[in-house]
Amino acid sequence: MTPQVVVIGAGVIGVTAALELRRRGHSVLVLDRKGIAAETSSGNAGAFAFPEVEPLATPGIMRKAPKWLLDPLGPLSIPPAYALKIAPWMYRFWRASRPDRYSDLLGAQASLMRLSMTALDRLICDIDAEHLLQRDGQMQLYESAAEFRASLPAWNLRREHGIEFELLEGPAAIAEKQPGLSTRFTHAGFTPNWLNTIDPKRWVEHLAKAFQTRGGRIEREEIRTLSPQENGVRIACADRTIDAAKAVVAAGAWSHHIAQSLGDRIPLETERGYNTTLSEGAFDLRMHLTFSRHGFVASKINGGVRVGGAVELGGLTLPPNFKRADVLLDKAAAFLPGLKTDGGMQWMGFRPSLPDSIPVIGTSPNSADVLYAFGHGHLGLTQSVGTAELVGALVDGQEPPISMTPYAATRF
Repeated sequence: MTPQVVVIGAGVIGVTAALELRRRGHSVLVLDRKGIAAETSSGNAGAFAFPEVEPLATPGIMRKAPKWLLDPLGPLSIPPAYALKIAPWMYRFWRASRPDRYSDLLGAQASLMRLSMTALDRLICDIDAEHLLQRDGQMQLYESAAEFRASLPAWNLRREHGIEFELLEGPAAIAEKQPGLSTRFTHAGFTPNWLNTIDPKRWVEHLAKAFQTRGGRIEREEIRTLSPQENGVRIACADRTIDAAKAVVAAGAWSHHIAQSLGDRIPLETERGYNTTLSEGAFDLRMHLTFSRHGFVASKINGGVRVGGAVELGGLTLPPNFKRADVLLDKAAAFLPGLKTDGGMQWMGFRPSLPDSIPVIGTSPNSADVLYAFGHGHLGLTQSVGTAELVGALVDGQEPPISMTPYAATRF
């Protein structure tokens, strides 16, 4: 059967979009070179981070960058072998962080967050997924009054966007919500409506099963190029070609290579993230914890603890530097006395990131039958369901629920 829509990518964005398109009645085929949630979507922190409305490209962030970049194992690093290659992306990032761009980026991020939050509620009911969620909240931790005061503009921003939170002062107040933390943490912000999945891989697998049960197909295939046809698009794979009415590119950190085959040059880069997953019983973690100054989190995964985060701007081909995972785990052991760190499983994944922190969602400038849905950075899981509803509306020729202008590929 010839598919009406081919979705390229079986990560969280691709599978969620495919499920939405199938719900709308389309014949849908998903293609992925490795299979369902086989790459970045399997190893993230599992957070639906709807309170994180502020884009990474914020005014003043570049003043912090030199200090970060001097530490090769710090929260943000660029391997020397990749520094020259990423320089144009960093220049775009700097331009996006200027005050005259910030308000537009903030509005785009907040709009997609609101849509994604309401869309997730609809999806949970549709596919009976409540058992895969943890509604425990999140705590952001600070080590001094000065650090806490510096965070207040971000908390005020959340208030402006209707996000519920509670600010805490003193180790005793923090320990009431999360026992076992080091007393070095003097202040915190608690967001009670924060959601996590018990396992991001299991979440995508559940979506994929619902998609297949409803008649969708998922196949392993290496995608080489896309080319416009008179009535659709031709997908050239390693061993065959497939014709479809529409194609949706949701291949994460590899998406820009596919887009380039159409002549679309999109400045996608790769934030390499590292983590270690500890087995059940490693620590009595009550909620998602964010160690802001250190650039990492601790989250509950399958009853265990996943410690990970930080940003390494190192592309797709450099070998992983698992010393970064070791550093994060050592810090977690100091911050969570009693954490059992033995027997952990290390992982590295590629976050697909655009310099203005906003994904590309919309039609290719060079083919009306190709849609892009990639570049979500740290927020792929969070924004997946909202992105899927936008993709569904665009494929059906409907008016999307939010303005698509901020997400257009032509903005670059």
